[in-house]
Amino acid sequence: MSYRWGIFAFLSLAVLLTCGPARADQGFSLATTPGRLPRTVLPVHYVIDLRPDLNALSISGSESVDIKVLNTTDRLVVNALNIGIASASLDGKPGEEATVSLDAAAQTATLRFPRPIEVGAHRLRVAFTSRINQFSQGLFFVDYPTSNGHRRMFATQLEPTDARRVFPCWDEPAFKASFEPTVTVPANFLAVSNMPIAHEEVVAGGLKRVSFRATPLMSSYLFVLVGGELARITDHTDGVEVGVVAQTGREPQGRYALATAMELLRYYNGYFGVKYPLPKLDLIAVPGGFGGAMENWGGITFYDGYLLYDPASSPHVLRRRIYGIIAHEMAHQWFGNLVTPAWWGDLWLNEGFANWMQAKVANHFHPDWEVFLNESRKQDAMYADARSLSHPIKQRIADESEAAIAFDEITYEKGAAIVRVIENYLGEAAFRAGIHGYMNEHAYSNATTEDLWTALEKASGVRVAPIARSYTEQAGLPLIIADEKCADGRRALNLKQERFTIFYPDAPPALWQVPINWGLAGENKPNGTLLLADKSAKISVGQCGPPLKLNVGDVGYYRVQYDPATLAALTQMMERMQAEDRVNLLTDSWALLEAERLVPADYFRLVTAVSPDRHRAVWREVIDAFARIDRLELGRAGRVGFQAYARSVLRPAFDRVGWDAAANEPEDVTILRSALISALGELNDPEITAEARRRFAVFLENPASLDVNLRDALIGVVGRHADQPTYDALGKLARTAGNGRERMRYYSAMARASDPKLIERTLQLTLTDELAPERASELILIVAMGEHPQLALQFATANFKALAAKHGPEFRYFFMSRLMSNFAEPSYAKQLANFAPAQETSGGRIEAARAEASIMESASFRERQLPEIERWIETQQPHV
Repeated sequence: MSYRWGIFAFLSLAVLLTCGPARADQGFSLATTPGRLPRTVLPVHYVIDLRPDLNALSISGSESVDIKVLNTTDRLVVNALNIGIASASLDGKPGEEATVSLDAAAQTATLRFPRPIEVGAHRLRVAFTSRINQFSQGLFFVDYPTSNGHRRMFATQLEPTDARRVFPCWDEPAFKASFEPTVTVPANFLAVSNMPIAHEEVVAGGLKRVSFRATPLMSSYLFVLVGGELARITDHTDGVEVGVVAQTGREPQGRYALATAMELLRYYNGYFGVKYPLPKLDLIAVPGGFGGAMENWGGITFYDGYLLYDPASSPHVLRRRIYGIIAHEMAHQWFGNLVTPAWWGDLWLNEGFANWMQAKVANHFHPDWEVFLNESRKQDAMYADARSLSHPIKQRIADESEAAIAFDEITYEKGAAIVRVIENYLGEAAFRAGIHGYMNEHAYSNATTEDLWTALEKASGVRVAPIARSYTEQAGLPLIIADEKCADGRRALNLKQERFTIFYPDAPPALWQVPINWGLAGENKPNGTLLLADKSAKISVGQCGPPLKLNVGDVGYYRVQYDPATLAALTQMMERMQAEDRVNLLTDSWALLEAERLVPADYFRLVTAVSPDRHRAVWREVIDAFARIDRLELGRAGRVGFQAYARSVLRPAFDRVGWDAAANEPEDVTILRSALISALGELNDPEITAEARRRFAVFLENPASLDVNLRDALIGVVGRHADQPTYDALGKLARTAGNGRERMRYYSAMARASDPKLIERTLQLTLTDELAPERASELILIVAMGEHPQLALQFATANFKALAAKHGPEFRYFFMSRLMSNFAEPSYAKQLANFAPAQETSGGRIEAARAEASIMESASFRERQLPEIERWIETQQPHV
């Protein structure tokens, strides 16, 4: 028994003992945690040897796994998917070779041994082969262009359930163990994993073996391994080496990310009350073929366009996006990695908290960004939550296919919104003290939602669980119906709550405990608060005066429907409200219009009231609503009139900012300018289109002539209105661009073309190797959201087999649902219901049902609300 075995066996046993049901205040119990693997055996420590062949796209490997057997058994069941097991033995004893049976449907391998395995410590040895994938699941390869030709590298993406594609393992989050990998790679490769390199040795054939130090106890989905012609820049803070890894020659573009990570690490070490426990933290840029970012402990992987910043070609606002994504993934080093949800049903403990924290820390260091206002996607969650196929934040996840679709607006955006609600309710200091307790109590272990509420209640002395559960354990969101009455000079506020829904007439009723505040419109501060736990309440709120505004500051997670007189009075006072309250009133009113609780005229009066506004968050909401209407007007005669009206609203806002930046203008004005150019280009503004084309022609001759901050918007407009020569020029720019983000700027513009012949050419590109799978499917979806959704659907249907082979299983189960959710005709819902691949898994069926509901909702809006909007616009024609 080595020292390593002894210490990790002790840690694993300690975790098991503290996670059991003996303590009433502890939510996590391994025995009761959902999952498909038996709880009779615990992995403790993996020693893994991998030899990837980037030409054959195969891996030969072996592993030695220290295990602890809790009950006598003659078999071990592990996860394995597309893995061949050559041999499996126990404790190195002769004659102890296992018989192996693979179950592809269950994604498991059962190892049956000739004699019972006694309770206690054992060592399992397995020799196996696995695959290198083209799609980013398991260990995958990426081909990328350089000035010296194309290069190939590999990387891993294992969340939620794809470690089993690389090596046999206990691939459920409750099974924490340590990992000690070795990989054999070409001698010119840099290999990166969770921990620092322990040693390297040269081997025959121009190769080297790189061995890494053992990780702390962690779940298998957090394992990372990356290799390629890469370079690394580093710095140090709080005893940790922080690095950015990128393809050789591009590592200087990681300087901004490195400085950001250093700042964030110091902040998080203080905020969480537990210091980052690993000796290094790498941020790894994966060019082109990676979907987003992944929080692997000590080795976070990023799509390179979300990590690297090139001042010569990147818009300044990209720094905010990079900052936010790094902040999100680094928050996971605590929420998710140090303390891990016991099962995917509590995924929001990872993603909701990381989303909230990325906003909180950005607001701390960059208050001028106003991230809670400008970058919040709470509205995405609220719209999803109003629909028939929403789900509680705390989900029921039955299998791998359902885990794959758990990463949605409810998990991320509603989760973040409810964390903010709870922090606001408890106060920042008490909330942070609760987080300290939660981290210290569950470090290196697993936790549940109940564990979090317990920690917050211990720290604050406040019963938070009943409030929180009303949001986390039931689907939907509350509507607060506010009726303000004035009699004898005194004002009373009558409040009633019910479930807010959109196109969901038979929704079951629900009741929330809703923290509500209110204040005098224009004063921009709460004058009173209430916890509404019943269906209704009546409050005396002082003397009559200016109208009352609910949800001051827009922290709450609820809609508000005002009585007509109060809404009219609030509309008149829009200019005096803070931006948060203008946005809140706009978004609530648009949602009420979607729910047929508000007539179009009332909403458009609000739009008129904000027409002098200069805040980009306000215009974002107007632009989003206009885009929704314009999308549903596709193919209707009323579209011309609506676009004229929308241009008449947006064009004055653009004329105030103009094409060119003023000296030292605020960055939010720069961002607003691009948003308005994009919106007006979509609305066929002839002057915007002509000027975009003119500037693009100059850019082709002199790339430095075009402000980097205008490029995304301007090139998008040019792509929409492209002719054949312009389209060809965009294609040439895409193929010669220096990084993945730049390439997608041009490819995306090509996918927006109005000319159907050009769209057909773009779609054909997705079948080639010119685009990585994730980017190819992205282009098809961009086409589906444009002028020719039928072409995207016809192409995807005709080429589904070829596309699925290139993209992997998630494409097969989910892609058509995501594509067809862009339609608004009931026939497409029926078509999707009959599309067999979408019905093959439970996760696929859920995603298809959501898409069908979305189609029917859009169809209803198109039938019932659009005619009313068109009639209202006709009354405005003299002013358009």
